[in-house]
Amino acid sequence: MNIKSILAKPFAKQVSSKVYKQSKNAIEVQQKVFKKLIKQAKNTEFGKDHHFSEIKTYDDYKKHVPIADYEDLKPYIEKVIDGKEDILWKGKPLYFAKTSGTTSGTKYIPLTKESMPTHIESAKNALLMYINETKKVDFLEGKVIFLQGSPELKKKNGINIGRLSGISAHYVPSYLTKNRLPSWKTNCIEDWETKVEAIIDETINENMTLIGGIPSWVQMYFERIVARTGKKVGEVFPNFNLFVYGGVNYEPYRNKFENLIGRKVDAIELYPASEGFIAYQDSQTEEGMLLAINNGIFYEFIPAEEFFDENPTRISLKDVKIDVNYVIILSTNAGLWGYNIGDTVKFVSLNPPRIVVSGRIKHFISAFGEHVIGKEVEDAINSQTIDTLISVNEFTVAPQISPENGLPYHEWFIEFGKKPDNLEDFAKKVDQSLQEKNSYYYDLIVGKVLRPLKITLIETGGFNNYMKSVGKLGGQNKVPRLANDRKIADELLKFEEK
Repeated sequence: MNIKSILAKPFAKQVSSKVYKQSKNAIEVQQKVFKKLIKQAKNTEFGKDHHFSEIKTYDDYKKHVPIADYEDLKPYIEKVIDGKEDILWKGKPLYFAKTSGTTSGTKYIPLTKESMPTHIESAKNALLMYINETKKVDFLEGKVIFLQGSPELKKKNGINIGRLSGISAHYVPSYLTKNRLPSWKTNCIEDWETKVEAIIDETINENMTLIGGIPSWVQMYFERIVARTGKKVGEVFPNFNLFVYGGVNYEPYRNKFENLIGRKVDAIELYPASEGFIAYQDSQTEEGMLLAINNGIFYEFIPAEEFFDENPTRISLKDVKIDVNYVIILSTNAGLWGYNIGDTVKFVSLNPPRIVVSGRIKHFISAFGEHVIGKEVEDAINSQTIDTLISVNEFTVAPQISPENGLPYHEWFIEFGKKPDNLEDFAKKVDQSLQEKNSYYYDLIVGKVLRPLKITLIETGGFNNYMKSVGKLGGQNKVPRLANDRKIADELLKFEEK
């Protein structure tokens, strides 16, 4: 047992005790966070525009600061991008995390000297909570890998721009640096397929004990290892015993992973977003993730069923209830105010506050981290039907995570009024259009994490017959343009054109 393993248990106990003490007083901690945020931002342009100097209570805040999405804050963010100071937060941000969201196109989310350390601290705490609960420290004695984006950054007006995972690579704690793979050079490879092979070259003969990343990316890494060695991942890495993930739901992947590994391994779920590190799994036995209540984020919640009402209920942590679907709203020390990130959560525990991510407030596909939204798929198909004889009666899109052959893909279920002469060419052009509209989807296609879309033809009247079969034909009922699961897709296969 090395020195890190020896010291880890008492340190984990100390940190866990501190975290749980705060979590048991979460409402008071959140109130302190709220007051600090208002005080620190009252002299910013946003603070002056929204009368922060007059805000003393949460009720005051709700009167002066409306719920916002990226487009609402974009005029302020554009000033920050132009190099102006004291706009959303004091000074300038350290970074912009470039992200493609489900409520907008490409977004530039500020990360400040106050907010950036909380991302690293929360990830570290998740591991320490795991150690304290399980007493397992073996993973500290081998090599660890986090499959992530390139750490290479671009600079504009003195502010570095990159993907959050790439930015985080610059903050790896020194005690992990010697154990961490892949090398910096390999991490900078842009093409995902090439990068995976290089990562395998660097890891295949190492004592890998912890592996982390978005499940779809890790799955490809595992599949390539099995293909190259003819062995299960658990045989290649006999001491691999901890999987850390975030970004998408792991459940659709769990059976596939256990088959690839050849056994079960412990897993830790993280809830990091460019806008802030929101929660992390603190227990292998308790459901949900512990809300990070002292991360420089003040949380608000709106019941999802009221979200599109004119005056929805808007509450703080003090008034939340178990098992209610809430839209989560953030105000942060990176200068986001009343910000809707689009996620919905449910509380499974109040003391301490634990949540599960229940979905998105709008329909989307993000089975692979691509964040494709309805407008993007509509624009993509419209780009190939406008000013042509091609007509589409109805369509919807769903992910195909585990095809029988080849890479995963987006499956488009289309009922044509007038079909294109060349369906293959039509599909290729629609896919290219979607790549142009969504940078994450483009990255996944170019990196060969996904293959281009596949079209499944639905018979004439098939969508109506489907809606009738589920009791939703007529009225204002609509088939969602896209979904992050295959509930609709699998039913639509009954109406596939023969």
